[in-house]
Amino acid sequence: MTAIGFVGLAAALYMMRTHPKGLYILFFAEMWERFSYYGMRALLIFYLTKHFLFTEDAAYGIYGAYTTLVYILPVIGGYVADRFLGHRRAVMWGAVLLVAGHATMAIEGPPTAVAGETDGTYLNIFYLALALIVMGVGFLKGNISAIVGQLYPRTDTRRDRAFTLFYVGINSGSFFGALYAGYLGETFGWQYGFGLAGIGMLLGLIVFVIGKPLLQGAGELSDEVKASIKGFAGIHPNVWIALGTIILTIGVWWVVRDQDTVGLLLSVFGGLTVAYIIGRSVITLEAHSRDRIFAALFLISVQILFWALFEQAGSSLNIFTDEQVNRNFLGSEVPASVFQSLNAMYIIYFGPVFAAVWGFLASKNLEPTTPQKFGLGVIQVGLGFLVLVWGANAAGDGLTPVIFIFLIYLLHTTGEICLSPVGLSAMTRLSVPSMVGLIMGTWFLASGAGNFVSSKIAQMTAVEGPNGESMVLNVYTNVGWLAVAVGVGLIVISPAINYLMHLKTLTDTGTGLKKDQGKLAEAPVDHMP
Repeated sequence: MTAIGFVGLAAALYMMRTHPKGLYILFFAEMWERFSYYGMRALLIFYLTKHFLFTEDAAYGIYGAYTTLVYILPVIGGYVADRFLGHRRAVMWGAVLLVAGHATMAIEGPPTAVAGETDGTYLNIFYLALALIVMGVGFLKGNISAIVGQLYPRTDTRRDRAFTLFYVGINSGSFFGALYAGYLGETFGWQYGFGLAGIGMLLGLIVFVIGKPLLQGAGELSDEVKASIKGFAGIHPNVWIALGTIILTIGVWWVVRDQDTVGLLLSVFGGLTVAYIIGRSVITLEAHSRDRIFAALFLISVQILFWALFEQAGSSLNIFTDEQVNRNFLGSEVPASVFQSLNAMYIIYFGPVFAAVWGFLASKNLEPTTPQKFGLGVIQVGLGFLVLVWGANAAGDGLTPVIFIFLIYLLHTTGEICLSPVGLSAMTRLSVPSMVGLIMGTWFLASGAGNFVSSKIAQMTAVEGPNGESMVLNVYTNVGWLAVAVGVGLIVISPAINYLMHLKTLTDTGTGLKKDQGKLAEAPVDHMP
C-alpha cells in the first residue's frame, strides 16, 4: 500500500514541474497537515466507542460536533487573515495550534471499564485536544488554499489543474495518515496513532517555515492593508487576536461535547456570514463582481449535500465496515479504520488523471463548466451508496463482500475530484481580492454544515426498525437517490450559473469595487469553463 501511494505521489510531483515552485511547498505542508487530521479522524469514532464506551448515537453526535466546528472556524480565520495577519502568518498560527492539539490527543488515560463512568479529567483533556485542533484548522485550512490561488493570475487556465494537483498532496497525507495512524492506533494503542498524527503536523510546520522564500510574497498582506491596520486601546491587533484565540479555544472546548449547541451556532453564524457577504457585495461591488459572488454562494450551498453523504466515511460507513463487511485478507482481519485510506489512495492516482483530462478537454473547448462538474460530483456520491446497498442486499444474511467498500470509495472519490478541487479553484477565481479569505472560509463553513447534516444522517442509521432490524441500508438508499436527482438538476441549470460567473469579463488586475470601476477597464478574455 505504501509503494502504491509513493508511485501516485511521484506522478503528481512530476506534473507540477510547469507550475510555480511555491506550489511544492504548499503541497507538502498541506500533505503533512492532512496526515495528522485524517490519521486522527480514522481513529476518532472507534476511540469514542471502544475506549470511552460511548453509544454509537452519542459518538456520532460528538464526531459531528467536532467536524462541524472544524469547518466553522475557517470563516473567522479567513477574515482575520484578510484584515490583519495575512494568509501565510495565519497558516503559521494554525500549524502551531494543530501540533499542540495532536500532542494533547496522545494523552490517553485508562480505558473506561463501565459505560457512563469515564474519568472526567481525561475526558476533558480529550475535549481540549479537539478544541486546539479545531482552532488550528480554523487558521490554516482556508488560508493555505487561498495562497495556492495567489500563485496564479485569475485568468490562468492552469488554476483548476493546480488545485487538482494540490488536492493530490492533501490526499497523500490523508492516505498515509489513515493507513499508518489507523493501523497503529487499533493494533498497538490509541496513543501511538494519535502521536504519529502529531509528528506529521510538526513536519508540515517545518516544511512551511523552510519554504517561505519560494512563495515569493504570496499570502502576505498588501501595503494598502498594512497601512490600514490600527491598534485598539493602544494594543496591537495581534495581541487581541491571541487573546481571542484563547477565549475561542475555551468556548470550543465547552461546546464540542454538545451537538445541538453546535447546530444552533452553525445556523446563526452561517446566516450572519451569508447576509454579510450579500450585503457587502451589493453595496461595494460592481455588477459582474457581485454576480460572481452570488454564483460562488450557490456553488457553496451545493456542497452541503455532497459532504453530508461523503462524510459518512468517518462515522456510519466506518461502523458498517467494522460490523457488516468481510474484512479477512490472507487469513487475517484488516482493521476497519485502514479502509479510510482508500479514498485518498484513489485521489493520488486519479487526481493527476483528472487534471490531465481537464487540460485535454480544455484544449478542445470541451471541458465541462464548473457547475457541470459539481453536478457530476453529486451524482457519483449518490451512486456510491446505491452500489453498496445493492452489494449488501445481494449478500443476504452474510457479510458484505469487501469489494463493495472499494467501489463506494471509488465513486465517492471520483465525485470528490469533480467537486472539491474545482470548487477551491472557483472560489479564488470568483472572489474579489479583498474577500478571498472570507469566501474561502465560507466554503469551509458549508463543509461544516455538511458535516453536521452528516452526523444527523449517521444517527438515523443507528435507529432500529420496527422488528429490530438495522436501518442503515434504507437510509443509504434514500440519500443515494436524492443525490442523483440533485446532481442531474444541477447539470440542467448549469448554463444559468455559468452566466453569473461572467468569465469573459474576468481580469487579473481589477479590484471589483464600485469605487475603482472607472480606474481599470475590464478587457474581455477567452471563455474558460
